[in-house]
Amino acid sequence: MNALAIPAQTRNDRFKDSFGSWLWGSMIAATVLHFMLFQFWPTLTAKDVSFTAEELALVELLPEIEIPPPPQAIARPATPVMATTAIDQDITIALTTFVDNPVLDLPPPPPSEEVADISATPVFTPMTVRTEITNIPEIQQALMRLFPSYLRNSGIGGTVSVWFFISDAGRVLDSRVYEGSGFAQLDDAARKVADVFQFTPGLNRDKRVAVWIQLPIRFEVQ
Repeated sequence: MNALAIPAQTRNDRFKDSFGSWLWGSMIAATVLHFMLFQFWPTLTAKDVSFTAEELALVELLPEIEIPPPPQAIARPATPVMATTAIDQDITIALTTFVDNPVLDLPPPPPSEEVADISATPVFTPMTVRTEITNIPEIQQALMRLFPSYLRNSGIGGTVSVWFFISDAGRVLDSRVYEGSGFAQLDDAARKVADVFQFTPGLNRDKRVAVWIQLPIRFEVQ
């Protein structure tokens, strides 16, 4: 008869067979390690943590402030009573004139100042009552008439800022383009429209004055 073949033992089988020896070996090693730790570990002692307190200093309190009493309430004013004294209605005050009361040592009159010519260039002009436009319908007609047709048909418009020099009678004496529209044709048309403007005189207090003002002239495409 042929002998039965015994299968070879695998590594996994050998590992399972050695489990018991590994378990008991590790238990013994852990026991020996703990025994050595308890036996040879240095003894711990508590350190002295006592402390001493410094002498406390007393703080002097400020003297108590006495709060004054609230002020007394103000008495309400008495009810007015109509006087019974009769007053003469014919009271006249004498006129005060310089003849009767002459003033001595009057200061000399201030020197006359030459009035600066402001027509040369646009400048700030003081005035208390601003000048106003008086012929708006004529200006609108001039805008339509002087608006270049080829620009209007092309949908091109713009605004031209113009300086006006206005006399003390309200007439335009000079006009200058301050900021153009970007189109020379519109700027030229704005100067022509500026000649159509009429204004009320500007006033500085109660005196008519010649003034510089700045107005926009708009060419709008309808």
